[in-house]
Amino acid sequence: MKKIIFPILLLTISFSCSKKSENNNIAQQKDSLKTADSLRIAERNDSIRTLNSKNRFKDFSGNHRFTYETQAFNTISGTVTFDKIEGERDNYNLSGSIQSGENSVSIKGFVQVVSPKHMNFTGEITQKISVNDNGRPYTRKGTKTFMSKNGGKTYRLQDMVNGSGFVDYIDIHF
Repeated sequence: MKKIIFPILLLTISFSCSKKSENNNIAQQKDSLKTADSLRIAERNDSIRTLNSKNRFKDFSGNHRFTYETQAFNTISGTVTFDKIEGERDNYNLSGSIQSGENSVSIKGFVQVVSPKHMNFTGEITQKISVNDNGRPYTRKGTKTFMSKNGGKTYRLQDMVNGSGFVDYIDIHF
């Protein structure tokens, strides 16, 4: 009897060890498949993120000419800077100024290009013009539209009437 029990015990132990190694290999394969799937999903998400941040319209990044004109005096000019917002499509932070003697115009805010001829600006445009209310500051706040009528070379602020009731032309040139 002892002679029979020992070989049976030996066989049982050998079969149980081999099954564990097979199960272990299967578990490792499943883990590597999960890892590969995770990597594929991450790559797909990165490519979608890249496509969603790619501009639909021309890239406005950089410094551009910024002008102010009214009937009371000649055009004055300065610069405005468009900084592309990383990971966003057609969105920029915008800041710039014009300074000429006592006269000044400053702009600061956010721009979203919505078509080849329109961009929406949200922020503040503050002007101090000596012939308007004796140079008292006038600020335009909120969302305003800049529109181009010459193929995108110049975008003009569409809120043209200032606090004194006169027309101003505030333009960004590309």
